[in-house]
Amino acid sequence: MDRSAKRLSLSVQYACNDAALPSRPQVRRWVRASCERSAQVTVRFVDAAESRSLNAAYRGKDYATNVLSFPYALEPVVSGDLAVCLPVVLQEAAAQGKTTAAHFAHMIVHGMLHLQGYDHETGAEDAVRMEAKERAILGRLGYPDPY
Repeated sequence: MDRSAKRLSLSVQYACNDAALPSRPQVRRWVRASCERSAQVTVRFVDAAESRSLNAAYRGKDYATNVLSFPYALEPVVSGDLAVCLPVVLQEAAAQGKTTAAHFAHMIVHGMLHLQGYDHETGAEDAVRMEAKERAILGRLGYPDPY
């Protein structure tokens, strides 16, 4: 499908507040750059309590995490939700010496790839493939290698 034919329905929700949060146009740019086909996506920025609750309920892990992906369908359009945890992303960006924008972009790209069926936990080959895709997308967006 040619790039102009791809459609994107995007909802951006802010369940927390901080000056470091990306704008809706930034999020749209990152999501669009990650889409291989038409998509219907909600990106929700959450606090640590909501991230921890979602991670416990859906992954059985009792801690807040940077991004959670909830894929619903791959066809006819990619459909799913991303929950991006503000405090975890800010802490990781600082610890890794990255700008917050670069790390938010990486988490959105990473989550979007999960929504499209990419996985890094099923094997080393899949992880290499997904990370290469992330590097390429982020490079086109003007961000450095996230790894």
